[in-house]
Amino acid sequence: MTAPTTQTAPAVSSKVLRVPAADPATAAGHFHRRFTFEADVSDVHADIESGAGGFVLVDSRSAEAWEQGHIPGALHLPTDEIADRAAALVAPGSVVVTYCWGPGCNGATRAAYEFAAAGYQVKEMLGGFEYWAREGFPVEDTAGTRQSAPDPLTAPIRAGATCGC
Repeated sequence: MTAPTTQTAPAVSSKVLRVPAADPATAAGHFHRRFTFEADVSDVHADIESGAGGFVLVDSRSAEAWEQGHIPGALHLPTDEIADRAAALVAPGSVVVTYCWGPGCNGATRAAYEFAAAGYQVKEMLGGFEYWAREGFPVEDTAGTRQSAPDPLTAPIRAGATCGC
């Protein structure tokens, strides 16, 4: 008489862990470095609202995009003009936060590079104008300032609620 055979499920390979996670110290360094290069729209909005400031917010899009809507108080300086005009518009030593359309666009990254190459400290606003508007923050255009309800996929919709991050 032969012993019954048992079947085991085949090992499933993890797509997430096919490259192992970094050790905690390396991960902490990586994520800290990201904070030195990036800010999100909620933090930019909170600083503008509180008056904390300390940075110049720059919209790096075209004139047509700017007219379609922009963040109130932002400086309009298209990427291709940064090298020639930044020194006249942005005080030396200023920290600059750049934005463009949204996460599908690397225009803010190109603008951040131009400012860094010109000697400025700079951060890129993650999410860009798209997420600013989607989170329900004020938008200014040729007709004035408007504000839409937050998109529930990007921000809490209850008045006064925050994402808590």
